[in-house]
Amino acid sequence: MTVSTFFCSSCDGVHEGPPLSYAAVAPVYWTDAHTSQQGCVLGEEQCVIAGEHFFVRASLALPISDTGGEFDWGVWVSLSPANFARMSEVWERPERVEEPPYFGWLSTELPVYEPTTVNLKTRLHTRPLGERPSVELEPTDHPLAVDQREGITMARVRRLAERLLHTDPQFG
Repeated sequence: MTVSTFFCSSCDGVHEGPPLSYAAVAPVYWTDAHTSQQGCVLGEEQCVIAGEHFFVRASLALPISDTGGEFDWGVWVSLSPANFARMSEVWERPERVEEPPYFGWLSTELPVYEPTTVNLKTRLHTRPLGERPSVELEPTDHPLAVDQREGITMARVRRLAERLLHTDPQFG
């Protein structure tokens, strides 16, 4: 198996990759203070803030146009209390893939996009057990929505890696 590498213009070093995914560790609204507050839970797949705000971890895929692969943003999406309850109810059931998409708001700030990615409208699609839900953005002219529709190049993936590997600890 050959490991690919790339030259990083940020540090003048050589890295493995570039990585094809980055994931936010928590919704943009989560703070360290929430850790000790009642009604606040940050889990691997779900987050609740003050017993009132509900989030799920999801995958926002961008096609890589010149390789046929995908670049994946691990993001958080807020759901209404009713949709969060329904998604939780069917979470461990194989038939969850038959659920209609859930409306939600993107709750992750992707630092490489302007304007902000927070509160972009989404449709959250459940997938088979063991797979995170996938995010479909509303088809707007926001650069992230355009990237999801039209794809990005491997050169763009390298530029993302150069920025995120050295400047943004929120992604890993």
